[in-house]
Amino acid sequence: MDKDRALHHPSPPARTEELISWKPPPPEWVTLNSDGSVHHGTGSAAAGGLLRDHSGRCIAAYTISLGICSITRAELRGAVEGLQLAWDLGYRRVRVELDSRCGIHLISSNANPDHHHVSIIDRLQALARCDWEVVFSHVYREGNKCADFLANYGHSMPLGFHFVPASDPMLMYWTLYDSQGLSESRLVMNEG
Repeated sequence: MDKDRALHHPSPPARTEELISWKPPPPEWVTLNSDGSVHHGTGSAAAGGLLRDHSGRCIAAYTISLGICSITRAELRGAVEGLQLAWDLGYRRVRVELDSRCGIHLISSNANPDHHHVSIIDRLQALARCDWEVVFSHVYREGNKCADFLANYGHSMPLGFHFVPASDPMLMYWTLYDSQGLSESRLVMNEG
């Protein structure tokens, strides 16, 4: 009986405690941290993000009030707006960090032409193919706090794209937190 139960109910994967923090890009690179947010009660969606240099300095920050959409669409919209902003500002080496594994997977794979997010995925992929270096990667939420703040900030804004000044007190708080290398503990599944 116990053997049967073990076969049908495998033990959960092992987890290791890790300290997670924001990591600055190498010199001559910028990092785009982006995030999406959906309020479950209302369905209201927003996104936000920021570009930072190797010292942690905020180059540009934004928030977007999106109306009603899925969390995946919000995540992708935050990334595409941030990547377009990096291009427009003349940066040609960009690390794009999202805390959405689904978003990273969609960007990194060939989108099914019938996928309901295909237009925004195509736009992200087309931007990434421009004459520059772009690297997409997943980060844990604990390493994406500034973008999380900016995505949530979008819920208080009118519909559309809004720049957030680097002098915003909460943005200053989170960028300082990150630039000091402060970290939080997280249980991470062991790979393998």
